Amino acid sequence: MKTMLKNKNTRTNLLTYLVVIVAFVVMQVLNSQGMLGSSMKGYLVPICVYISLAVSLNLLVGVCGELSLGHAGFMGIGAFSGIVIAALLKDTIPNDALRLVCAMFGGGILAGFVGFVIGVPVLRLRGDYLAIVTLAFGEIMKNIVGNTYAGIDDTGFHMAVSTSKMKLEAGGKYIINGPLGATGVEKLASFTMGFLLVLFTLFVVLNLINSKEGRAIKAVRDNRIAAESVGINVTAFRMKAFVVSAFLAGMAGALFGLNYSSITATKFNFNTSINILVFVVLGGMGNILGSVISATLLYVLPEALRSLEDYRMILYAVVLIVVMLCTWSPKVKEVLSVVTDKAGRIFKRKEAGTNE
Repeated sequence: MKTMLKNKNTRTNLLTYLVVIVAFVVMQVLNSQGMLGSSMKGYLVPICVYISLAVSLNLLVGVCGELSLGHAGFMGIGAFSGIVIAALLKDTIPNDALRLVCAMFGGGILAGFVGFVIGVPVLRLRGDYLAIVTLAFGEIMKNIVGNTYAGIDDTGFHMAVSTSKMKLEAGGKYIINGPLGATGVEKLASFTMGFLLVLFTLFVVLNLINSKEGRAIKAVRDNRIAAESVGINVTAFRMKAFVVSAFLAGMAGALFGLNYSSITATKFNFNTSINILVFVVLGGMGNILGSVISATLLYVLPEALRSLEDYRMILYAVVLIVVMLCTWSPKVKEVLSVVTDKAGRIFKRKEAGTNE
């Protein structure tokens, strides 16, 4: 039984990697043939970012069983810290790709550290209390970043929380300009780096889920009391999932921030956290491949309906409701199970006939 489960997990993981790799190859081929429009090209990096965000949040919500509404806060930390790191390393590391990698890891590490600091008091809460506190954290981070000023001049790097305390010499440049956000950002992000980020996120999350620590995290989710009774440190394993999720969100945020010439803190608000949570729920709690597919489809759908103007968000809401009903309906699951079984039997008959 244990071997069968292991083989099933391995097949599912390989299928997830295969789907991502095939999608990347197809997009690259279409791009090389000039078959992708400018709008579709603009979607590629954000799609990769939201896939990484959905997968990382699924680790916390689906695998660990903790409801967090502050994922956009970690994304914002990664975005603005990544922009600052990339600006500071411009003269030291002239190679754009290497500088982007440093900015992404720097943003991820800072987001993970903040996640650890926040997690120490917060992860002692459960259920709705945890959701409320993480929601408050996301809004607090948005307001802090929205009132932060950072710049660089001949004397070095300067940072303050008000314009009166922020004095740059002549020729200095603002990197983050308070409510105006980051302006004049050098766009370093690329679809290839987004693809590598998705692979890295999948590698980290899938290996954690299938490891000894992952089984302990699932045990905490399924029955906290039983997990404690066998010596599992519940808070420590919840903290591990929380920090890893924050770290990956920070990396995705850095890539997202460096994909635009300007960006403001209002982008990383409560609505963004809810959108990411919707990707996770519709893709299936704990279903990593489902998060990849739902993040892709649900990000592209509103943009594809943009020509409908006032009606596009209504249609988007209707689609969400229909998908939710179909995903969680026992009757729909039963029908899909019957169809899958019949398809499997037909395939086996054809295979047996071919062998004869």
